[in-house]
Amino acid sequence: MGRGRAKAKQQKVARKLKYSTGGTDLDRLRSELGVAEDEGSPSGSSGPDDLYADPHDELIDRYADLADKYSDSDK
Repeated sequence: MGRGRAKAKQQKVARKLKYSTGGTDLDRLRSELGVAEDEGSPSGSSGPDDLYADPHDELIDRYADLADKYSDSDK
């Protein structure tokens, strides 16, 4: 008989989570996760495209050029 009461409580909590407007303290969450502020980012990225940029792209390009240079002389 206790299952109905527990289920009703779970539904109440789920409904509250689904329809609540938030109230999340984003600054506190940021500090708990250890995420730096946008202003003090060490990479100096300014746009959303920079978030997905590979930090090793420059090295890949440099070594690709070297591979092309030395692969032609091996033939």
